[in-house]
Amino acid sequence: MAFLADALSRVKPSATIAVSQKARELKAQGRDVIGLGAGEPDFDTPDNIKDAAIEAIKRGETKYTPVSGIPELRKAIAAKFKRENGLDYEPAQTIVGTGGKQILFNAFMATLNKGDEVIIPAPYWVSYPEMVAICGGEPVFVETKLENNFKLTPEALEKAITPKTKWFIFNSPSNPSGAAYSEAELKGLTDVLMRHEHVWILTDDMYEHLVYGDFKFTTPAQVEPSLYDRTLTMNGVSKAYAMTGWRIGYAGGPLELIKAMDMIQGQQTSGASSISQWAALEALNGTQDFIPANKKVFEGRRDLVVSMLNQAKGIECPSPEGAFYVYPSCAGLIGKKAPSGKVMETDEDFVTELLETEGVAVVHGSAFGLGPNFRISYATSEKLLEEACSRIQRFCAACE
Repeated sequence: MAFLADALSRVKPSATIAVSQKARELKAQGRDVIGLGAGEPDFDTPDNIKDAAIEAIKRGETKYTPVSGIPELRKAIAAKFKRENGLDYEPAQTIVGTGGKQILFNAFMATLNKGDEVIIPAPYWVSYPEMVAICGGEPVFVETKLENNFKLTPEALEKAITPKTKWFIFNSPSNPSGAAYSEAELKGLTDVLMRHEHVWILTDDMYEHLVYGDFKFTTPAQVEPSLYDRTLTMNGVSKAYAMTGWRIGYAGGPLELIKAMDMIQGQQTSGASSISQWAALEALNGTQDFIPANKKVFEGRRDLVVSMLNQAKGIECPSPEGAFYVYPSCAGLIGKKAPSGKVMETDEDFVTELLETEGVAVVHGSAFGLGPNFRISYATSEKLLEEACSRIQRFCAACE
């Protein structure tokens, strides 16, 4: 359609949203479908956070807020960065957005010029390259390998950097792979970045609190303080606090960048929902007791899913350190016949046949830039996960 902007030709719809929608449609038709596509905790928002939102409504906190967030929340964000990450940000160096997506979008809109390159390790969250493209930049993909647990190596990062590189996007723990970088692994990457002073770092720490076993989370500017002045540290309350629908993301960074993002947000949405901000304030400042308990549940689910998938014919599934996803390879099934008789030539064929045959909705790996794999979100009950994995085992056994 000639009326639409040229930029739209560079953008694809979200595959994760599409899978969830397809699963809903099949359920509406009466099909027995288990949806493992959504990146959303199945826990309810804790009561103390909900109560804080209700109290805010009763107090009349229902007016427009400052564009970058209510002062109380920005102060709490600065305190959180200091307490948990050892990062010193003044409240004026923080910004609150309508979800992490808006933070990322604002940063790209404020900094990218036509032809600027953004390094994105693959597999990647589906929205990164699309945001870069909309804002006029060029996504530069660097593939990781299953044998490295889908972690970027310093050598691969070094090779990808050019004079046009503007940003390096870093996501640990990762969506979609669950890969999390140890402090030593992260230091290898920050050492490379120290040699390239024109490259800025955008770190997506949304899954910070969802790490398992003895793993210790660290973030780039914490590991290499010299990168502080060119790092935007992004986080939010969606995952750890089970607040996806509240739509609150936040970041800390250099004052000049935060001011530019504030200007863009002021012409876009203005301040995030007032009630959601007061709820987020309680999330950051209130009890954190439920986080270890929820982590324990997620860890048990991870172990169940990894074990059962590795028993499926043609599937190889590494055990991730964080988030609530696994990213198994289905390479052993490419070229095989599905029970329908169709030859599966891609990971998209695999997930389509799995959905049609067994009613299990997962997301194909090529949507995240690396296949043949698929992503499973284990943010649902053990009972459903066990049933879904049994169906996957049955489907794989029937392929020939």
